[in-house]
Amino acid sequence: MPDHPDEQTLEIPDHGEDACCDLPHLSHANSDKSLRQQPLSSEKAQRMAEFIGFMADPNRLRILSILAQQEMCVGDLAVAVGMNESAVSHQLRTLRTIRLVSSRKQGRHVFYRLQDHHVFNFYQAVIEHLDELDP
Repeated sequence: MPDHPDEQTLEIPDHGEDACCDLPHLSHANSDKSLRQQPLSSEKAQRMAEFIGFMADPNRLRILSILAQQEMCVGDLAVAVGMNESAVSHQLRTLRTIRLVSSRKQGRHVFYRLQDHHVFNFYQAVIEHLDELDP
């Protein structure tokens, strides 16, 4: 049953004979139904869209590109991206809120780094994809 009245439920056929084409599908090649990937739930798709939306800011992406290479303090990040420290701090707060970056304090300085390998892998995958598109 759809979560929203205007939303339609996607039905995926269980058997090849119910499919609209004559070619076998990868999902039909595997007889173990537990290994078949289900479509995203509406709730998870919404959460993913919001998460990706937070990343859809050029300044945040520039900051992430630096943090993908090394840990850095706010002042050095500001110089590296050509922004003032207040603007960088604002962007870092947003990135911390969605758990893309973490921080550690050393004396009066706060150093930021990517939260975990998932963030780095996602960043790398997007960069590689874009590089493949460029001739």
